[in-house]
Amino acid sequence: MTTLMLSCTVTAEKPNILFVISDDQSFPHASIYGTTWIKTPGFDRVAREGLVFTNAFTTNAKCSPSRSSILTGRNSWLLEEATNHVPFFPEKFTTFPEVLKDKGYKTGFTGKGWAPGYALKNGKKRELIGKVYRNIKSTPPASFISNVDYFENFKLFLNEKSEEEAFFFWVGGHEPHRSYEYQVGITKGNKAVDEIDKVPDYWPNSDNVKTDLLDYAFEIEYFDQHLVKIIEELEKQNLLDKTIIVVTSDNGMPFPRVKGQVYPFDNRLPLAIRWGKGIKNPGRVITNYFSFSDFAPTFLDLAGINNDQHMMEDFSGKSWVSVFNNQTDENPRPYMIVGKERHDVGRENDQGYPVRAILEGKYFYSRNFKPERWPAGNPETGYLNTDGSPTKTEILNLNRLGEKESYWNYAFGKRPQEELYDLKKDPQCLENLANKVDFFEIKKDLKDKMMNDLIEQGDPRVLGTGDIFDQYPYSGEKVKNFYTRFMNGEEIPTHWVNTSDFEQ
Repeated sequence: MTTLMLSCTVTAEKPNILFVISDDQSFPHASIYGTTWIKTPGFDRVAREGLVFTNAFTTNAKCSPSRSSILTGRNSWLLEEATNHVPFFPEKFTTFPEVLKDKGYKTGFTGKGWAPGYALKNGKKRELIGKVYRNIKSTPPASFISNVDYFENFKLFLNEKSEEEAFFFWVGGHEPHRSYEYQVGITKGNKAVDEIDKVPDYWPNSDNVKTDLLDYAFEIEYFDQHLVKIIEELEKQNLLDKTIIVVTSDNGMPFPRVKGQVYPFDNRLPLAIRWGKGIKNPGRVITNYFSFSDFAPTFLDLAGINNDQHMMEDFSGKSWVSVFNNQTDENPRPYMIVGKERHDVGRENDQGYPVRAILEGKYFYSRNFKPERWPAGNPETGYLNTDGSPTKTEILNLNRLGEKESYWNYAFGKRPQEELYDLKKDPQCLENLANKVDFFEIKKDLKDKMMNDLIEQGDPRVLGTGDIFDQYPYSGEKVKNFYTRFMNGEEIPTHWVNTSDFEQ
């Protein structure tokens, strides 16, 4: 891996950094991207007054591994236990908020931080992001929406800091993570199913699914309302133009064939960045590939920190300061590599479903290293690694009736070792071109680029030692040996991933 050399910060004054991250929101689900059935004035303002990205990707589309990549600046497969979901966070890895704190920043977070998993150091709970601010509660507008008042907790954080202190604050929404109050988008959000003309071809095109999407939209809009108030408060306190505001999500929407999978609609995420006069020529649309491993080097670069060897020698990502300055990106990422190991539960011996994939131009190639396994968990467990929802239930019911079994196969069925899709003609990734003779050269080229890059990085999966990822233990007793316990008839919690036991 190449050592990253950070440039000088673009201003003498250390900027504040506000990182706003929703939970399970796909690209292009913000109104500025053209999605008409979702209104996101907060996100849209950040995008209009800063930069909006159309090719931002997490390296591993699941809550804790995605957040681990953000915090460390490393590609997910280089994070040992933290490559998996619900891990123990390795003590050896330093996070950029820890570095910022050591360099004089006041740090903190509200809502969902790094989770689910356990982060310990010398046997004690470790603050990967900073001090937690969750004590101020509000009455949510619907069932299952978090009662943490993100805005008021951020205000409390601001009031506690001294005037001269620079800050880093993480606003982690629990929305639009499941569960949803059914029909809340219609009854309280004043939406209608006819606002959605058509759903993706891998789901039934039904009012039931459209209602589910509107409920998802309602939760996105709720979190965005907090962002609007946060921006207004920064403006009120004369901090807005001194603060870098980043708004994104950790992984894609909690729907079948999306969340926890490795198709672009799970790894490709919304991203907007605003920074007053620190971004030249605001309003630009950035189409270059942005990796979640880029956040850490960018933030430390902007803070003028370029001598912390705990992090910088092993960054996978790069700084985007030159792009903020409206300079030509001299080293644009030519392609984007993503992947996963163990997400959630549902296979024998706590096994994962290892995948690596590459996007370049209009093509997406993926290698499923264990195609004999079920990609979404073993069907006999009923878990199927996708959050329970009206959409999932409809797909399962249709399959039981022997009707439209293709929906079940798209979401939960086994997959071949290799997949290749033309995203321009087939953005939903439904027609696999991997075995078509006309595409053999394209497939070989993408595969060679991906494998050579991963070998150079030292990815255990491509170096032949990838089974280590299955051997890392889950960080809580509630999720260990799910398959065996289920088959033995033990009672197992159905919403373990949301329990406070796993919150950091």
